[in-house]
Amino acid sequence: MESLGTFLKSRRDRVTPDEIGLRTHGTGRRVPGLRREELAQLAGVSAGYYTRLEQGQAETASEQVLDALARALQLDATETVHLHNLARHSATPRLAEPPAEKPHKHVLALLESLGEATPAIALGRRGDVLAWNRSGHALLAEHIAFETPTDPERRPSIPRMFFLDPVTRDLYGNWHTLARAHVAYLRLTAGRYPTDARLAGLIGELTMRSDDFSALWANRDVADCTTGTMHIQHTTVGALSVDYQVWLQPDSPDHRLEIYTPNDAGSADALQVLTHQSHRCADSLRDD
Repeated sequence: MESLGTFLKSRRDRVTPDEIGLRTHGTGRRVPGLRREELAQLAGVSAGYYTRLEQGQAETASEQVLDALARALQLDATETVHLHNLARHSATPRLAEPPAEKPHKHVLALLESLGEATPAIALGRRGDVLAWNRSGHALLAEHIAFETPTDPERRPSIPRMFFLDPVTRDLYGNWHTLARAHVAYLRLTAGRYPTDARLAGLIGELTMRSDDFSALWANRDVADCTTGTMHIQHTTVGALSVDYQVWLQPDSPDHRLEIYTPNDAGSADALQVLTHQSHRCADSLRDD
């Protein structure tokens, strides 16, 4: 996982004096970004206090101090939320095994209301697939058994699929863009749930088994993953482009419903073919 001090240092290294109009009088610099003393001055705190904060030796910072640091570091809204999340927890939280996730009834009702015309999947906090409709399954994971989300021990993990499953990797023409988004969102989630042993295990597994994940994780990017575009090279219907958007249910903020809509007429036709095939598959299973 990540500590407050580690995140602060990573963001301090990214901000140059020139970006914020700080005059350095031509002195030699041994750090890539701001010095601790410079950031402390910009945030209106003492250099000693900021140093202790970055080294994990100070009490939890107040919201006012955190907001001042966020402004000085030019953090966006999501990064600021992550900063506050990290400050609320110990640098070395005690991990605990979380209970198995169950998709909220409101999320399932929304999924059901979409029918099969709109591909959709319901995701848990760690990116596990909690449920999907036939067309969502056909679009993103037709090589995986449809019923796997019903078993908590067999549920497909979107992060694992992205970085460890070559079939999934070949599916996306813009894999690198989507991979960065997945990693940045996973870091945001890790700040929200620093004691989640399964989440820590997932991050550790991907770091060890995927050089791509390890490199992206080292960038320490943080972002919410709410909308975007997928360029897909599907083995059944060929090339198509879809937008994804995430619907959140206030009663279960951990769970997200991700839906996919076509960007052009050709992609719409391809989705119709997939929808038709998914209906035929479901009908044949019922007949059996």
